[in-house]
Amino acid sequence: MTDRHDRLYDRAMDILDRRHGIGLGEPILWHLALRNHGPAMLELANRWSRSGRRGELGRMQDAFSPLGLTRRAYRLGHANAAQNMAMTWFNIGDMAGYRLWLRRAAQQGDATSAKEARRFEPRMPHTLARRLRRLRPTRRDGT
Repeated sequence: MTDRHDRLYDRAMDILDRRHGIGLGEPILWHLALRNHGPAMLELANRWSRSGRRGELGRMQDAFSPLGLTRRAYRLGHANAAQNMAMTWFNIGDMAGYRLWLRRAAQQGDATSAKEARRFEPRMPHTLARRLRRLRPTRRDGT
């Protein structure tokens, strides 16, 4: 059944990214999210939470809010979900939540998150960190 779901997910992404395909991609993502397809849940959450403001993310207890969808994907075992949740908390400005979700991503086997959790830096080189006054220059190694 997962092969069929993966093909549907690829079709939805082709439609949403305007590569090719006729139809509406978001209803396909909803169909997959209701069937516990982790990448579809993460994609829906990412599309809804573009601005990164706290009010738009919903509550974690609400299963179909961006935070709820990401948490459900994490509980299904998708390490990418924990990394997304960590960056969401960083973008909100909640460093305790950022550190917690970094550790959870590291526990699920994400090597980058493990490295970030070990050296825990509350400053990032991306542009959204400037808005939070947590910008730092890019290092020579590219991180």
